[in-house]
Amino acid sequence: MQNFSRKLITWFEKNKRDLPWRKTKDPYKIWVSEIMLQQTTVQTVIPYYERWMQRFPDVQSLSKARKTAVLREWQGLGYYDRAHNLHKAAKIIVQKFHGRIPEEKEVLCQLPGFGPYTTGAVLSIAFGQREAIVDANVRRVVMRLEAMQGVARPEHDKTIHELLRKILPEKNMSSFNQGLMELGALICRSHETLCLQCPLRYCCAAYAKGVQEIIPQKTKKIIIEKQVALAIIQQKEKFFMQQRPAQGLLANFWEFPGGERKKAESLRQALIREVREEIGVRVTAARPMKAVKHFYTKFCVHLHPFACTVAPYPATDAKHRWVSLADIEKYPVPSGTVKIIESLRKGRQ
Repeated sequence: MQNFSRKLITWFEKNKRDLPWRKTKDPYKIWVSEIMLQQTTVQTVIPYYERWMQRFPDVQSLSKARKTAVLREWQGLGYYDRAHNLHKAAKIIVQKFHGRIPEEKEVLCQLPGFGPYTTGAVLSIAFGQREAIVDANVRRVVMRLEAMQGVARPEHDKTIHELLRKILPEKNMSSFNQGLMELGALICRSHETLCLQCPLRYCCAAYAKGVQEIIPQKTKKIIIEKQVALAIIQQKEKFFMQQRPAQGLLANFWEFPGGERKKAESLRQALIREVREEIGVRVTAARPMKAVKHFYTKFCVHLHPFACTVAPYPATDAKHRWVSLADIEKYPVPSGTVKIIESLRKGRQ
């Protein structure tokens, strides 16, 4: 197994991608990169990571930032609980640990957002500790190495952790763990595996049996379709927007009034009902605009905006505002809403 680790580390050092978070041992920067990379592709993360580090270069600057500013920088990455937890954890690290990210596993895992993966990643990559980590890539690699049956789900992670603990090297933990993830990303891919380029094929049970293409087993995702009607209410050069609740999906983000269509309800009926329920005004006219489709983890939202005339104009407060297209950049908004805003801008040109 020492040979296993050496081959993997050697391959990684020779073939690793040139990524910005691999040029540092700063635990804060490694922590942020690992959070961003969860459920998100590397190419998507790179520009977000670079902008984030310009805006929040250390844990102190992040802890002092307003929640709205944090969400604005995260906008478009999805899974917004990650941003909330980063912000919460940064405040705790500054208040309780004087801005130093703890190196003790039992302490680190108590911070918001530090589950088994994030804790292991920071401890091994930033501090060189002997901690196994399991993400989707590692899960797939190990399942093939061991010819494990089943769908690649977290239910296998306990077994995978136990297998990895037996082969963790005494040093170079950062390269070992990153090597497993990189192998899954570049070679041991979910589709079109490149086994002839794999440094571990000599000990891969799936490769030996010729079953690497069917391990792990595939599963179909059930996507729920949702139809949502939105009211685009304009007064002179400004549009009416409201802030979502502090808890739940897209917490604290800003959006146009509206909501999901109920069964046996038309989009126009849904629009009238939602506007009355949410902001207490009556829709007097509604013109359909270009619809937008946006995918989340388990559902697909079809956003149907309507250019609306209402009576009276809705009241404003801290969570309900008239916002110009120029100022809207200051507000965190859902990705689907961004597409509608882009359409509004094109209509002004």
